[in-house]
Amino acid sequence: SVTESFARVIHGLAVGHLTDHVIQRSKRMILDTLGVGFLGTSTEVFHKASEYSKIYSSNVSSSVWGRPELRLPPPYAYAAFVNGVAIHSMDFDDTWHPATHPSGAVLPVLMALTEALPSSQKFSGLDMLLAFNVGIEVQGQLMHFSKEASDIPKRFHPPSVVGTLGSAAAASKLLRLSMAKCQEALAIAVSHAGAPMANAATQTKPLHMGNAARHGMESAFLAMLGLQGNKQVLDMQTGFGAFYANYSPQALPDLDSHTWLLGQQDVAFKRFPAHLATHWVADAAESVRKHLITDGALLPTDHVERIVLRIPDVQYVNRPFPDSEHAARHSFQYVACTTLLDGGITVPSFHKCQIDRPQVRELLRKVELEHPRDNRPSFDTLYCEISVTLRDGATFTECSDTFYGHWRKPLSQEDLREKFRANASSMLSCDTVERLLEIIENLEDLEDCSVLTTLLKGPCPPEMVSKS
Repeated sequence: SVTESFARVIHGLAVGHLTDHVIQRSKRMILDTLGVGFLGTSTEVFHKASEYSKIYSSNVSSSVWGRPELRLPPPYAYAAFVNGVAIHSMDFDDTWHPATHPSGAVLPVLMALTEALPSSQKFSGLDMLLAFNVGIEVQGQLMHFSKEASDIPKRFHPPSVVGTLGSAAAASKLLRLSMAKCQEALAIAVSHAGAPMANAATQTKPLHMGNAARHGMESAFLAMLGLQGNKQVLDMQTGFGAFYANYSPQALPDLDSHTWLLGQQDVAFKRFPAHLATHWVADAAESVRKHLITDGALLPTDHVERIVLRIPDVQYVNRPFPDSEHAARHSFQYVACTTLLDGGITVPSFHKCQIDRPQVRELLRKVELEHPRDNRPSFDTLYCEISVTLRDGATFTECSDTFYGHWRKPLSQEDLREKFRANASSMLSCDTVERLLEIIENLEDLEDCSVLTTLLKGPCPPEMVSKS
């Protein structure tokens, strides 16, 4: 069966199957994901998720019906959940094609497991890289079972679906589950999967990533304890196929002919924290602005008569007047106007005071959208064309079909390092940031991942140091 072929690949892949190309790409993904995760711990949604998670370690408990001797915390929350939320809290994490954010559902699970499992069970950097790539591979293979997955999603958020199974696969690999139990973990994970797109551009969307990480790990542990599910869950339209209208699964090739999808298709790394489709808009807007401003000053908004964006029809990124940071991150219009006004987008661009600026609101009222028929909603083929017409009748038009950071135009290693430094330094000392950089860039040589997890904890608060 298809499901059995997935279990065979998860169980059977070994360090020897990793290629240098895949190792290098996955190390870049790990570095970027850790950086955006550190930055994400400063957000309001992370604070709310972490406060909720404290209940798990508190004295609050509830009865289990019929078992008077057993009391448990009302919810279950894990570090994997909270760190997953942090990674996606600003929509700053990596993006793949077909559309999903692959790393955020997998890396928090592996970091949590390497720290929580007995110290006698040591994991090397190669163990980490193998399990990480297994989790990424499972997501990619699942998305290739549907033509619908090639487009930017309309109904559900892909990390909540394929990410949950990727998390289960990565956890199963690190826990060294048998092939049969890997198969059960996938079946269990399917019943944990799914989140609707209606919560895009809200504080709830980052929970999709946290839940994918948490539920995938739970699925692996439940499978390890013997819980059973449908052994053909990936084969059936009523199984994993329930998420897709045109589901056509295929069994994976044998291990002796295995090739990694990550070796064929790189990921995109974002230069600013917003939905990936808005990066084409920013790129085109930067080019147009060069015609309008020559001295780096602010754009005189009263000179602008009309702004036309020719983009694909992606309704949940069509937000004419966003009123929150999460809405602004999912707004073609806001990213275009802010780029025209300021010359670029940064992390502070999504602060409420920036969103509410009168100049931004004035420009937003002048934006019109057009959806050319050849501009499909796919991260692999979409483009953005911007035309700005001034009061004197002059019109300037620029088009972007590939922005810097896209897999066709990847960030240089130095620019990726600088992004990591900027994000991680919000929580860590410069020395720790540089040490982490060195470890991740040489992860295949690391003998014990506890060195890495120790650094990820960051410095102890002053009161804890004084007590010790």
